[in-house]
Amino acid sequence: MADNFETFRNHFLSIYQSAVTEVARRIDQRASLSGGGAAQTSPPASSVLPAQAAAIARREDAINHGRAAPLGGAAPAAVGDVQYCAELALQYLKASLRGDAAAQARIEGEFKDGTCDPEWVTVFKEYLQFFGPNGTPKQITSYIPAATVGPKTIAIKANARVALVGDWGTGAQPAVQILRQIAAANPDVLVHLGDIYYSGTPAECAANFTGVVDKVLRGAKPGLPVYTMSGNHDMYCGGVGYYGLIPTLNPAPSTQPASFFCLRSADEKWQLLAMDTGLHDFDPFNVDEAVTYLEDDELAWHCSRIKEFSGKTILLSHHQLFSAFSPIGKAGPNGVYSSVNPRLLTAFNAMTGSLAASGKISAWFWGHEHTLSIYKPFAGLQRGRCLGHGAIPVSTPDTVVAKLDQTPSVVANTQLQKQDDVYAHGYAVLAFNGDSCQAAYYQDLNGTASLVYSETIT
Repeated sequence: MADNFETFRNHFLSIYQSAVTEVARRIDQRASLSGGGAAQTSPPASSVLPAQAAAIARREDAINHGRAAPLGGAAPAAVGDVQYCAELALQYLKASLRGDAAAQARIEGEFKDGTCDPEWVTVFKEYLQFFGPNGTPKQITSYIPAATVGPKTIAIKANARVALVGDWGTGAQPAVQILRQIAAANPDVLVHLGDIYYSGTPAECAANFTGVVDKVLRGAKPGLPVYTMSGNHDMYCGGVGYYGLIPTLNPAPSTQPASFFCLRSADEKWQLLAMDTGLHDFDPFNVDEAVTYLEDDELAWHCSRIKEFSGKTILLSHHQLFSAFSPIGKAGPNGVYSSVNPRLLTAFNAMTGSLAASGKISAWFWGHEHTLSIYKPFAGLQRGRCLGHGAIPVSTPDTVVAKLDQTPSVVANTQLQKQDDVYAHGYAVLAFNGDSCQAAYYQDLNGTASLVYSETIT
């Protein structure tokens, strides 16, 4: 995957980008096997086609949101006429999903008679499997319910070092660099807060997640336990890649049992509860108004894990409980948005209400927004932390939403620095020590892990 790319909160556009990237991979692979040929005088398809797909997806996303289509952004004409081929592929996908057989046949004829590589039709036919009827999202059928998981918890050693990174699964060089820095921090466990791009297909899970983890992280530390959570992009292909991935990450007894799980320290001082907020955020028809939530039985499962535990709990999720930078749900009659996800707040209050006398929720870490946000206490949560700056390039600064009912505040001097027109990527490390936990937040500055902020969590 190219280092500079865009993602969109839309299952159709994400699968389109996944398919174009797969076309590029196959073209490059064939050229490599044949010794290069004409491709030796042209840029690799993987350096051109994903950028063209992003330009088209940017235009389509603007149209979907009633904005003026952006100008420019097309990649150089190489590897055939990439703009023509990518546009034709988009029309082919649309015709197929609306059941327009005549248009589908006509476009296939244009592919056959034109200069586009045959892989375009081959790949896009394959990727139709990731859609449901009439282009709706494919039904997610692999979700594992709480009754199947049972009371299982996963033991981690006392005083463990746990690395957290969000929105990391790109496979691009910035993601590789962040994982090298995580490896150098010598963690005992890695938890990814979700999103393998573009749409979490099996090929993307293998190339952009396990392939990088095995080479970079486990190459330095074989057998390191790795867990990954469910984000919206993981669900855009129906979750087939994600649900196929998680049982293969670690051998028993460290196997991830489901899209939610509990990591519990051997000394019974700390547990990390990972929640599945991605299951209900994959619908393109209400993407801007989506208010994601936990399944009722999963919420009861988390409450049970808290109630039975005498130590302290840290919550993990892909989606945010609250935000100063993204509105949640629809605007009210007065045009004002909520800064809080009310359904996740209800879940949080249920978990808080189920606490044993000696226990409490000490912090909640999430991703989804591609930034680092260290929030001051808000909505009853002492420490809300957004760690979505794992690998996605962001060139514009976070802007506080003007019309929020309440505005969360961030801790001073914790903003990311900007380099080469994009904000730094990074991660966090939780170092447990008895009853306390030292949390350190890092950003990558010129290839070096630089500390942004440090705090003691109790």
